[in-house]
Amino acid sequence: MNEFSFAIIDEDKKTRARTGVIKTKHGKIETPYLVPVATRGHIIALSMRDLAKIKVQALLANTYHLYLLKGDKNVKKKGGLHGLMKFNKPIFTDSGGFQAFSLGIGREINLRKIGFFSNKRTSNEKGERYSKITEKGVLFKSIYDESEHFIGPKESMKIQSNLGADIIMAFDECTSPTHTKKEIKESMERSHRWEVESLKYRDKKQALYGIIHGGWFKDLRIKSAKFINNLPFDGIAIGGSLGETKESMYKILDWIMQNIDERPRHMLGIGWIDDIFECVERGIDTFDCVEMTRVARHGNLYIGPKSGGKKENKFRLTISRNIYSKDKKPIDSTCKCSTCKNYSRSELYKLIKNKDLKYGKLATIHNIIFMENLTKEIRKAIKKGKFKELKKNWIK
Repeated sequence: MNEFSFAIIDEDKKTRARTGVIKTKHGKIETPYLVPVATRGHIIALSMRDLAKIKVQALLANTYHLYLLKGDKNVKKKGGLHGLMKFNKPIFTDSGGFQAFSLGIGREINLRKIGFFSNKRTSNEKGERYSKITEKGVLFKSIYDESEHFIGPKESMKIQSNLGADIIMAFDECTSPTHTKKEIKESMERSHRWEVESLKYRDKKQALYGIIHGGWFKDLRIKSAKFINNLPFDGIAIGGSLGETKESMYKILDWIMQNIDERPRHMLGIGWIDDIFECVERGIDTFDCVEMTRVARHGNLYIGPKSGGKKENKFRLTISRNIYSKDKKPIDSTCKCSTCKNYSRSELYKLIKNKDLKYGKLATIHNIIFMENLTKEIRKAIKKGKFKELKKNWIK
């Protein structure tokens, strides 16, 4: 059996916000927490030594990419992801179900769960579908060599078992805002069948999260929440299309939270600062998102309210702008990361302008530590009964 447990420590009296501790074989996670994403078993620009210094609590790796690039059986021979990554803390893996969407209709019409993908495509992306949904699973072509593969619930559970993550996701299908209610209902019911099969084929040494679907339709979300809540999953995740606006996502969470129990709750693919506050307020415990590391490499660095961060600028500055060429201040006046301690904005401006590889590492370290500190601040505020005050200081 798995060594997984979850305990709620503090609950905010004015909201659904709470702190908790998830315990796994490889250690604990204090929640709320934003899990950094190591898509292919590493975070771009950082070494595992860097991550050890940052003291991240956990990581999430991508089943689809690891299966194709490393081979799940090869990863198992290396001691699973913990051995491969030399990371002895909790690891999550997704199921590979999101790629059914992103390589299918998401690729064809340039859509994601909320809003739109960047129009910029890599050279091998032509816009054609690379995946096909069947009742038994997903047929897809590799984005690396166009080889053909099939992943269904049984295959996903086997791959994730070989990868050896502590917390894994049930196999599901993601939808987009372009789907009709009829299509979303069919997809939800298909995902429900796949999730029941995931329970059947799971590795019982791992904690398995069920995923709630239903798009932005209240009746479907409530039906899915009740269905997943009545199954013996170790935790509950929220997935699928979350609507076309953030407000839609928050409404969806309000519907869901009234229909699930106290198991740990994970928000898939969400990690903007305003979203973290809004979702924590509604009872979410953990998140995963590539946002903080991806935007860092492209010149966007997180700043708090005292350094000019606000919802309108997404709590970040674009360091490549000329206004920072002579700015001697650190990125953020309250941040104690090694980048803020040792580099000014002007120095980072020069590094990114010169395309110095050092920039990516420094920027990524800052953004991860910034979010580590923010979630720590949120946990402290919930404990003291001051979550609403902290949110008001950030989200004006």
